[in-house]
Amino acid sequence: MNTPSELKYTKDHEWIKIEGNVATIGITDFAQGELGDIVYVDVDTVDDDLEGGAVFGSVEAVKTVSDLFLPISGKVIEFNSELEDQPELLNSEPYGNGWIIKLEVAEGADHSELLSAEEYQSIIG
Repeated sequence: MNTPSELKYTKDHEWIKIEGNVATIGITDFAQGELGDIVYVDVDTVDDDLEGGAVFGSVEAVKTVSDLFLPISGKVIEFNSELEDQPELLNSEPYGNGWIIKLEVAEGADHSELLSAEEYQSIIG
């Protein structure tokens, strides 16, 4: 299972990479493997200010639909438009071209619930 050490993770299987006050967010390799073939990504929260833990979208796979949870508070500033035509990027490149949103991190956003790669690995086994 691929778990890049430079990223942070959530118990809900999202990853986050924070650079300055912008965070890139996607789902983990483990999550895409559990979901199977992803056929649709729905994000209708661009320009919304959301609290950490809020649902920012959903991922539809062949057999299920799964909500996407925001790792930290902020404003959704961009959706990866490549996913409209190629949702399978979540399967093939979950940490690369398969990112889902970019977030303007809220001032004072709580990072305490984010997990290191090692902590996340211990959760997924």
